[in-house]
Amino acid sequence: MSKEATAAKPKKTTKKAASKKYLVIVESPAKASTIGKFLGSNYKIEASMGHIRDLPKSQMGIDIEHDFEPKYITIRGKGDLLSKLKKEAKAADKVYLATDPDREGEAISWHLLHALNLGDDKDISRITFNEITKAAVKRSISEAREIDMDLVDAQQARRVLDRMVGYTVSDLLWKKVKKGLSGGRVQSVALRLICDREDEIRGFIPDEYWTIGAKLTDAEKKTFEARFYGKGSEKMELPNAQVVQEVENGLKGQDFIVKEVKKGTRQKKPVAPFTTSTMQQEASKHLNMATQKTMLIAQQLYEGVHVKGEGNVGLVSYIRTDSFRISDEAYEAAVSYIGENFGEEYVNPERVIYKSKGKTQDAHEAIRPTNVQRTPESIKESLTKDQYKLYKLIWERFVASQMSPALYDTMQVKLAAGEYSFRASGSRLTFRGFLEVYNKGEEEADVQMPVLNEGDVLKALEILPEQHFTQPPARFTDASLIKTLEEIGVGRPSTYAPTLTTIQARNYVTKEAKNLYPTELGEVVNDIMKTYFPDIVDVDFTANMEERLDDVEMGREEWKQIIRDFYPGFHAAVENAVEKLAKVEIKDEVTDVICEKCGRNMVIKYGRYGKFLACPGFPECQNAKPFFEEAGVNCPECGGKVLIKKTKKGRTYFGCENNPECGFMSWNKPTGEKCPVCGSFLEEKGKKNPKIVCSNEKCGYMREPEPEKEENTEE
Repeated sequence: MSKEATAAKPKKTTKKAASKKYLVIVESPAKASTIGKFLGSNYKIEASMGHIRDLPKSQMGIDIEHDFEPKYITIRGKGDLLSKLKKEAKAADKVYLATDPDREGEAISWHLLHALNLGDDKDISRITFNEITKAAVKRSISEAREIDMDLVDAQQARRVLDRMVGYTVSDLLWKKVKKGLSGGRVQSVALRLICDREDEIRGFIPDEYWTIGAKLTDAEKKTFEARFYGKGSEKMELPNAQVVQEVENGLKGQDFIVKEVKKGTRQKKPVAPFTTSTMQQEASKHLNMATQKTMLIAQQLYEGVHVKGEGNVGLVSYIRTDSFRISDEAYEAAVSYIGENFGEEYVNPERVIYKSKGKTQDAHEAIRPTNVQRTPESIKESLTKDQYKLYKLIWERFVASQMSPALYDTMQVKLAAGEYSFRASGSRLTFRGFLEVYNKGEEEADVQMPVLNEGDVLKALEILPEQHFTQPPARFTDASLIKTLEEIGVGRPSTYAPTLTTIQARNYVTKEAKNLYPTELGEVVNDIMKTYFPDIVDVDFTANMEERLDDVEMGREEWKQIIRDFYPGFHAAVENAVEKLAKVEIKDEVTDVICEKCGRNMVIKYGRYGKFLACPGFPECQNAKPFFEEAGVNCPECGGKVLIKKTKKGRTYFGCENNPECGFMSWNKPTGEKCPVCGSFLEEKGKKNPKIVCSNEKCGYMREPEPEKEENTEE
């Protein structure tokens, strides 16, 4: 064979053509780890660690003269990360931006697209998934799309509005009140709600009213209690003791005649699966979990937790949602699980569709487990204590949402005693239904009634008049404030947690036993906002702004038009405040703690981590130390004051003010008494049903706390 023929013959290739390389960019390493196991080796997963670009911290960053154009910069400290992402993106044949499926996530992807600056030739797509499961991630890649600019613009509008209000109002408050303050849109409304509620409580005048109970017995000596209703068939109020005495006189010697008996059944319907706000409310009420902590743990459950035998697993669907909707697949899985584990009678005969109140975005499903077969107990060993508690709450709520109603037998009785009428009712749980899974205060105690018939004559064993006074409205808790904000349309699922955190961090609000109280500083700031920025703290104005942001997301409004409409009035209000608002002096609270360096009485200051004691002689004297509230008892070892302290992890304990000289420490509050058996100090143990116990565990002495004595109010 000639050399020419040999040269013309094509060479055999021993290597396969190189497969394509794909880059997927998410926000967090945890999410990257979870997604990584669903995709092949030709996919590389990287994390942007949140936003890559944002408005600068050193200035407002909005060009007001040029139609409010935002000035975005690469976030300080993210230069190396951006260089790495650029390098990986250039080497990839296709880039997928897989940030969270909401406005904020869409904006992060848009900023990444600009920051990577790869040119029009690079194939870059946006993918979203409501849950981090293999099926959802694979499906999202097959349904890749372009960036949704309506979502991005809705986020830009909110960001620019919040920056404009936050920087301008905060600067004013720094100058006129004190440094470190802020006045955001949603936080100002939240603060106003809390302050207005406090004003209601202060101005509340209680009204007296009475109730009358009657302890009755039938012929078989079975007893029950009826409540006073009125005169004849007309309802009658009992405003004072004089009216009550007249009724009591009219009841003397009277038999109670059964006039009507109604028997029936009643359903208690199951509860809806969680939205962001209802999850925050229930976690606060039942887990005593702060809103910010709830969202942090929920994010961990969504992005992925290492489960033994499975690796990193996304346990719940997306956690920022205002919808009760669930997918057909999730519904079928729930029904199957309920039928197999509880019986077909526990499956709701019809699919339950929960409707949201008011306007919702309905962009995502309700919060639910990604796999209902993954029960809380089956993965308990793989979760932290708080992760387990929250996952259990989410799992139980979801399963219960598709279960049968609870059923009660009911009985309503009308009685006559002379010219007066009484009512009694009883109920008995006959089928637990959804209560078998989710029973967080929904179950009602059985109220037993004897068998009664019309015409039965009953005897009164005792007439029980009781005086009452109307109560002021309750102070807000985290849960009730979130519920109110949602009901009035202020804020969105992503804003509730940071809002509550901010108003407490700024010392506008303090929390005691879950109740939110405005501080003096909070009331001063609220008065300023109401006087000079009435629109910002106006509930209707702020709710309308949220609706307009939703319109931007739906493509019905151009985002800058919101800013154009808002800025002129806001700018005029700022100028008016700068001119008319006088310097406000907030005096520090003086304590009886003496500065050991200069002898002055130390004052309470507020820092990043809450209260601390500082010398008022600053800067000449720079003495400062932690502030601890007093427990109201003396140290059982040295006689000093017992202080309420916290560990680094936030657990409360009781320690002596003379520490380290005195080493007294207890997890339970000392009572100041000595044990009558062994002489050790007594302490109060337990929250719901506290007991007085001996600190010496070998002793075993225990008793009930003594009831509080009423003060002598005689003048």
